[in-house]
Amino acid sequence: MLSACSGGDSAQDSGSSTPSISILAPLHFPQQPSKEIMAEIEKLTGVKLNMTWVPEGVYTDKMNTALTTNSLAKVTFVKFTDYNLVKNAIRSDAFWEIGPYLQDFHNLKALDNSILNQAAVDGKFYGLYTERPSSRQGVIIRQDWLDRLNLGKPETIDELYEVMKQFTYNDPDGNGKDDTIGLVDRNDLVYGVFKTLSSYFGTPNNWKLENGGFIPEFVTPEYMNTMNFMRKLYNEKIINQDFALTSKEVQRDTFIRGKAGVFIGSMTDVQRLSIEAKVINPDAELTLINRIKGPQGYKVWSIPNYNGLYLFSKKAIASEAELKEVLGFFNRSMDKDVANLMMYGIEGRHYELEDGKVILPEETSKLRVNEVSPLYSLMIADVGNANIMEVGQKEQLTALADQLSKDNEQFLVNDPTLGLSSPTYDEKNMELSRIIVDATYNYIIGNMNAEEFAQEIEEWKSSGGSLVMQEYAAAQAKAE
Repeated sequence: MLSACSGGDSAQDSGSSTPSISILAPLHFPQQPSKEIMAEIEKLTGVKLNMTWVPEGVYTDKMNTALTTNSLAKVTFVKFTDYNLVKNAIRSDAFWEIGPYLQDFHNLKALDNSILNQAAVDGKFYGLYTERPSSRQGVIIRQDWLDRLNLGKPETIDELYEVMKQFTYNDPDGNGKDDTIGLVDRNDLVYGVFKTLSSYFGTPNNWKLENGGFIPEFVTPEYMNTMNFMRKLYNEKIINQDFALTSKEVQRDTFIRGKAGVFIGSMTDVQRLSIEAKVINPDAELTLINRIKGPQGYKVWSIPNYNGLYLFSKKAIASEAELKEVLGFFNRSMDKDVANLMMYGIEGRHYELEDGKVILPEETSKLRVNEVSPLYSLMIADVGNANIMEVGQKEQLTALADQLSKDNEQFLVNDPTLGLSSPTYDEKNMELSRIIVDATYNYIIGNMNAEEFAQEIEEWKSSGGSLVMQEYAAAQAKAE
């Protein structure tokens, strides 16, 4: 069994079989991690990993199905944006409270208490967090198209619009055909284009705290301004006309194949997009922009410092001893040998070591993307893990993405309801969110006018939204 207190060494009790741990995790890359690396992780940790990798685009549906059919794996990843969907299940005792056990493990007891508290439910800890910067959002853009059209990098919303218009109508790829669009989006108002664009317009991050009360973002003029901007892009065919139905995979493919010149989302996608774009067109050149000036200056929405949580099913994990076995695996995964294998791969194949620092050469970048990078979503608390070796040299675009994500810290827009509780929100958020998501899409594509959108806001309020606003206000008053 994995020992809880042995400093991370895995040992087998005599006569016992290798522990098997089933894990449901999101796959952010086209293929699963290398079998060789997975086998090495199993060898080092002394467990058999029964991984179910689910493409990120359909992950929420898969996770929800497992939750509602009571068929969860021992360990299930829950995205930050889906966390409210499972809070009722947490309160109904579907998951283990792990807080009391963390002190038994040398790595887990060193987890960041402030991040654990951000993710706590009623003051209790249920999940091991995957750690992320506050905001990696920005613009990935075709530098070669800018150069061909003699355009500079856009610095304002108006300049961004002009660039996207030129990319649509001025033959940026020089093939003499009318076959490009400025911007490609997908069916996701959070991690797609909309939320990042709306923060450039000055929209609050989910909620605005004003005079002790909470105003939802979609009631603000800035949200309406964002919808009007998107509607303009749609009407002028600057954005893909089926964006409301487009998957992340199709969005990426459209950009990679040179059919669109702007991709708004996580800047850390840039290296992978660049590799795949160059396979199709060796002249494709990408760059990044994180500062787009809006009416209120520079703004970008932030998430808490956890991107998601690994939760532990009480049905699938039958005993306290088994829970400790599973926690022992995650504890061991933070040790130097396992953590660096998961982060960088195999020395000599995926990276080099120089003066104790990791060198990530451009020539092995594609190999890392295919074999190592998918493992990133299995790593917990990696940003704060001192066991992970420092990088001395990394790919140029990755380094730029890291630098600009750090720069984003200067103008973050935080969600003022973080740490506050609304039972109605936890219970009805999926239903309430659907009202606004549908209305937003319908407004952008012209199926709804401003008056009809306002009616949907009233529908949201009468369906429980007003109660959510009251509960957050009460929680805020209590916190003060």
